[in-house]
Amino acid sequence: MGKSFWRERRVLVTGANGFVGSWLCQRLLAEGAAVVALIRDHIPRANFYRLGLEGRCDIVAGGVEDFALLTRTVAEYEVESCFHLAAQAIIGVANHSPLSTFEANVRGTWNLLEALRLGKGVRAVVIASSDKAYGCHEKLPYTEETPLQPLYPYDTSKACADLIARCFFHTFGLPVVVTRFANIYGGGDFNFSRIVPGTIRSVLKGCDPVIRSDGTPERDFIHVDDVVDLYLEIGRRLPDGSVLGGVFNGGHNKPVRALDLVERIIALSGKKGVRPDIRGKGAGHGEIDRQWLDATKAKKVLGWEPKVGLDQGLARTIEWYREALESGG
Repeated sequence: MGKSFWRERRVLVTGANGFVGSWLCQRLLAEGAAVVALIRDHIPRANFYRLGLEGRCDIVAGGVEDFALLTRTVAEYEVESCFHLAAQAIIGVANHSPLSTFEANVRGTWNLLEALRLGKGVRAVVIASSDKAYGCHEKLPYTEETPLQPLYPYDTSKACADLIARCFFHTFGLPVVVTRFANIYGGGDFNFSRIVPGTIRSVLKGCDPVIRSDGTPERDFIHVDDVVDLYLEIGRRLPDGSVLGGVFNGGHNKPVRALDLVERIIALSGKKGVRPDIRGKGAGHGEIDRQWLDATKAKKVLGWEPKVGLDQGLARTIEWYREALESGG
């Protein structure tokens, strides 16, 4: 077997102890990367610590709002590649606290990009945008050419970060690629306001899972393993110049209604006597009613497509939380 592309490569991951960041760090370490993990808050239950990654990464304590910290980190650790995942990612929090969301998601992004621009030797920057950046459109699925027209705080913050990232490529030549994923799920997500982990936790505890909408909103769901695969493939391709400045969607292009998703989780869990508790009307304030992604470009350009089907991914995720609950997590 040949040498891994990532072996001894110095990689900065912002939001490293988040849901996706923890799995990405684990994969990078497995491939031999020297991972620098930017972590704002120490959350003992986070998947990052469950995986035992704290002893295998160089940890920088702080947030992307701190420009001086970022410039020091990029310079002192001689960062070559960066995955920017740090964000305030909960829509409800963004609706209640838009300023802190804009600080983290918008100012944090331009701070990081400027620090990377000033650094020497940075050859790959992958920015996590979101399908929410597209806003609401009648024509579905969204392609990478669909205009960004967000209306709500979280969506707007991700669209701003998305545009700023591409600005840094076109103006300064920073080697940037932007990703826009569908709803990401999998083990290790402790934001239980999200429909997949929240439903699984309720069902495993024998409680009726709450649906905050009327059950009709449609979303596409992608397993975190497929997300990490695409991140790593983009990171590998960036230094050769073939994807510079690009944008890639990541999803199945298979929308699922919220009610149908919850019912699938109940069925896959094997739990009896629980049923969806529908509480809302429509999609809910600050939420988009219908959205899913066309990821044809990622398949054509990168050879990537999701490998984990929804039922398979949900079954794996249910087992992850079952084991976590049984172990007192």
